[in-house]
Amino acid sequence: MPKYLYKARDWSGKLVKGELEMGTKEEVVSSIKEGGLVPISVGVKSEGLIDEINKRYLGRVTPKQITNFTRQLSTMMTAGLAMTEALVLLKNQVEGNQMMGEIIEHALATVRGGGALGTALERYQNTFGSAYVASVKAGEEGGVLMEVLQKLALNLENENEFKGKVKGAMIYPVIVVVGMIVVAIIMMVFVIPKLMTLYDDFGSDMPAITRGLMAVSNFMAKVWFLFPLLGVGYVWLMKAGSKIANFRFRKDRLKLKLPILGELTQKTILANTMRTMSMLLSAGIPLVEAIKIVADVAGNEVYKRAFDRISERVQKGFSIANSFEETNAFPLIVNQMISTGEATGKLDEVLMRVSNYFSTEAEQSVKSLTSAIEPLIMIVLGIGVGFLVVAVIMPIYNLTSQF
Repeated sequence: MPKYLYKARDWSGKLVKGELEMGTKEEVVSSIKEGGLVPISVGVKSEGLIDEINKRYLGRVTPKQITNFTRQLSTMMTAGLAMTEALVLLKNQVEGNQMMGEIIEHALATVRGGGALGTALERYQNTFGSAYVASVKAGEEGGVLMEVLQKLALNLENENEFKGKVKGAMIYPVIVVVGMIVVAIIMMVFVIPKLMTLYDDFGSDMPAITRGLMAVSNFMAKVWFLFPLLGVGYVWLMKAGSKIANFRFRKDRLKLKLPILGELTQKTILANTMRTMSMLLSAGIPLVEAIKIVADVAGNEVYKRAFDRISERVQKGFSIANSFEETNAFPLIVNQMISTGEATGKLDEVLMRVSNYFSTEAEQSVKSLTSAIEPLIMIVLGIGVGFLVVAVIMPIYNLTSQF
């Protein structure tokens, strides 16, 4: 939809400028009037190349910005501010992110016109996520929006903290592995061929290990341009395959079967899905709808299908504990805890405990993984360096022995 820049005045005569994304100019004028303002001018906003680049690459809303928005809105409303006043303050605080400013502007115009915050955020569901939007709408319908915003903020903070720990722990081994690969390619493509040319000039008989190194080096020097193409091809294949359900299922199932990494992936998915489901249930969203939302945000086709199967069975009258167990996709502790939560009527609390358990387990798995990777990297690095030393030094030794 096109964007419109408008100028209006409030009832005190103060000039108000803003931007709205709507279908027609008439809808913009109507929205301005519903917000208690008198429109002066409305025009289509023209976007140049710089605006398009900023919107696509620099204007993305980060999880941290969503968390801050939720926490600040919750705090202001708890302090007694009306939602419109809180949104005005948040709009004035937004700096350097055009997209976030547009979202708050649209939410402010919608609320001023008598609409709901959840309805306004529904347009930006790809940014906030279906679980977030559904929770806000349920909170407004149940009259407990402040409590829901507080839980959303806490949930987002925990999720960001968990992801930060996992990413932080993986930075060192990833950097070392990438560095090793880059150094190995440079050695094989640029350094080794020059050394081998020097040996050829002396007419030295090279041992088998050196001839093997030469063969690999010559091959890599001839096809070095294929390495970037392989990377681009892999990215293209993953992007194209992500649109095919069976491809996603097989890829995600393989990911779960990987040694060490598969277990870490499973624990991370369970921590996030159980936390989200707990939040949705505590916000008052019906069980079946909550399970369907969790299926969409699971981020793994194997668990998406498992949650879809669970929602179908629960809708048919099966117990949630039995439905979880029937999928064979969840560890025994999940099935037992859900059975307990269903029996006691405290399923949301039990799910949060399950989420905390798997968050802790995932953090421990990351620590174990990094502890195992470091010595493995040193062993591989030592073997590689030793191989190069033998392959390069032996011809030199043969040359010196001839003199």
